[in-house]
Amino acid sequence: MRMRRIVSEVSFDGLTGKAQLREGNRHDPTLTFLKLKNRSLQPVGEWSLSKRLTVHDFDAFSNRDTINVTLRVTTVLEKPYVMLKPDTNLTGNARYEGFCIDLLKDVAHLVGFQYTISIVKDGKYGVEDPDSKQWNGIVRELLDGKSDLAVGSMTINSAREKVIDFTKPFRNLGISILFKLPKKPPARLFSFLNPLSAEIWAWVAGAYVLVCFCLFVVARFTPNEWLAPPPCAGDEGILENQFSFPNSVWFITGTFLRQGSGLNPKATSTRLVGGIWWFFTLIIVSSYTANLAAFLTVDRKSTPIESASDLAHQTDISYGTLDSGSTMDFFRNSTITTYKTMWTYMESHSNVFVQTYEQGITRVLQGNYAFLIESPMLDYAVQRDCNLTQIGSTLDSKGYGIGMPKGSPWRDKLSLAILELQEKGMIQLMYNKWWKNTGDVCNRDDKKDSKASLFASPLGIDNIGGVFVVLFAGLILAVVVAICEFCCHVRRNAKLKKAPLCSEMKGELTLALRCCHSSRDESAADEAMHHHSKTSPSSTYVPVMPESIGSGSQHLVTQHHREQQQPQQQPPIPMFEMRKSSFEFDS
Repeated sequence: MRMRRIVSEVSFDGLTGKAQLREGNRHDPTLTFLKLKNRSLQPVGEWSLSKRLTVHDFDAFSNRDTINVTLRVTTVLEKPYVMLKPDTNLTGNARYEGFCIDLLKDVAHLVGFQYTISIVKDGKYGVEDPDSKQWNGIVRELLDGKSDLAVGSMTINSAREKVIDFTKPFRNLGISILFKLPKKPPARLFSFLNPLSAEIWAWVAGAYVLVCFCLFVVARFTPNEWLAPPPCAGDEGILENQFSFPNSVWFITGTFLRQGSGLNPKATSTRLVGGIWWFFTLIIVSSYTANLAAFLTVDRKSTPIESASDLAHQTDISYGTLDSGSTMDFFRNSTITTYKTMWTYMESHSNVFVQTYEQGITRVLQGNYAFLIESPMLDYAVQRDCNLTQIGSTLDSKGYGIGMPKGSPWRDKLSLAILELQEKGMIQLMYNKWWKNTGDVCNRDDKKDSKASLFASPLGIDNIGGVFVVLFAGLILAVVVAICEFCCHVRRNAKLKKAPLCSEMKGELTLALRCCHSSRDESAADEAMHHHSKTSPSSTYVPVMPESIGSGSQHLVTQHHREQQQPQQQPPIPMFEMRKSSFEFDS
């Protein structure tokens, strides 16, 4: 009882007011209502058993306090987020336009506040100096209480979250690489050779020569390619081989070009050579034809870098990012080896950092520079300049948010307003308005093909002009050979007829230039040639039966004709001199 009496007599002031016990219960407790206003807790009412609820500030329980509130908003001029209108006569908030300005208008309407916009003096979003541990830019103004909100392309990261608050992100993004699109490679005159590499063409040429020689040798050794001429030829006992070396070359060339040659192998061995060559040409020609259309109608633009790893492991192309930005913080604090290598390079080359995005884009267009930029700004730049392109995919994932001082009462309200705008699709409409529907979007032909910078183009003389060069060169060569043949023919006839060379050439030219006649009298020349053949030695292949060999065996020997007046033995006929029959018989 004494302990109970002592406890009931104790009273003190606690967090919820005066605390006193009577009959085991707290006597007349008092509760104070607090509300967070202007970054501090302020009492707005009380509740007790005796007085019940007493409210000192009724506006604390409604949104009427935000109607006449004017917040100070700081930002950075940056296309297309915040821009100055061309009209210089405007004042106040009417001077600005852009994606973030439209977002701020809608959020202010939903939450219920007024605002004034100012531009940060140093033009930076804010980064912490690693030595002095001091912040600059927009973050500095929020920390000093000079601004209530920060609206712009301000990235949410852990370093900034430690000192200021952010709303829910209104746009997701990542770091990308902006690079100048390589120029279209000039078309080469012999572009039709591109489907196969120079090494393959060399192997094909070597195979062509090898097969020509192989067919000629095999045809010489196999007895089934030595055939008797037709009976009307009058050369009884003479065997002819159709595959002389020129004919072997003609056969291989015709089959390679899929045109035929008029020669048909008779022996199994020569047919094997021909069949293997046909299979080889089938694969080569099919592969060439399949690639020819792509190489002639598709322009391939290859970039020297394809990813951040390629960028980190080369020194020919410089790269950098925005000074005092979140991208700079990302590389400085990254623990990934590739990004650490890139930061080491950027830190040792201070000239790679730029003060604004416009400066970075200008350096990219000048060439030999890659700009590490956030994906929304990259999309904006690429869609307006066809000379720019994105390299690889994004390096990270983060978002833009509205910044404010720590403990600001506006964070939850602004976050709810942003979520509401996203659910209604209003933010996407704003994005389309400032990114795609501005009228200055670049029309890219290569976007029709989503596989990476490939676009079809009509063929020009630069693409297939080499074919005409080959055609004209072949025609010129044929004319030169025809002139040589004509001169040899005239010289031979003049010698046989014992006529002057000039008169014989004049007569042959007269016959050759008679376009209306397609026949000529060669009786004199034939008679002279016949007389020459009687007085000149010749050699042919004649099958004989030696006495030392049985009646069932045959082989070829060379029978030598002798001159009528001065007999003289002639050497055997060379391998390249073979008579060719104008008729063909199956063996």
